[in-house]
Amino acid sequence: MTIESVATGRLFLHPLTVAEGERVAAREPLPGERWAEGYPGVGDLASVGAFLRRCAEDGDPGAFRTYQIRLAESGLVVGGIGFHGPPGADGGVTVGYGVVPGERGKGYASEALAAVIGIARAAGATELRGDADPANAASHRVMERAGMRRVSDGEGGLVRFLVELGA
Repeated sequence: MTIESVATGRLFLHPLTVAEGERVAAREPLPGERWAEGYPGVGDLASVGAFLRRCAEDGDPGAFRTYQIRLAESGLVVGGIGFHGPPGADGGVTVGYGVVPGERGKGYASEALAAVIGIARAAGATELRGDADPANAASHRVMERAGMRRVSDGEGGLVRFLVELGA
């Protein structure tokens, strides 16, 4: 299945294929491919590993996959964003994201998250959820800037956010 990259003002969200995911997991960029220092991080490796397992067990997840966050101007990979899986019985999906330390604070995560909200809506999800450690105020701001609202304050050790996407 071919999923197109999504362009935002400053970014491209590049949908990983299985072969690309395997290279990320092995930390082996292609010649000429530019990865920012710190990519892939621990979160990227966990996300890519889960994506590869889902593909092996259930087939291609379509739009509900892992995406690299690339700077539009240079192609530099600065992080990742993706779905924890396809919509559940309630139509909801969960998202996770991360940007390498040297590129944080520039609004890339909020811009990528806003684009992923659009991807989820277009692919038929009814709500998108995210969570963060209670001490991770930066991640809370990312989700709020992208239009998500706080729905819990640390029950179970995480602050949870939600945006309803419509049916």
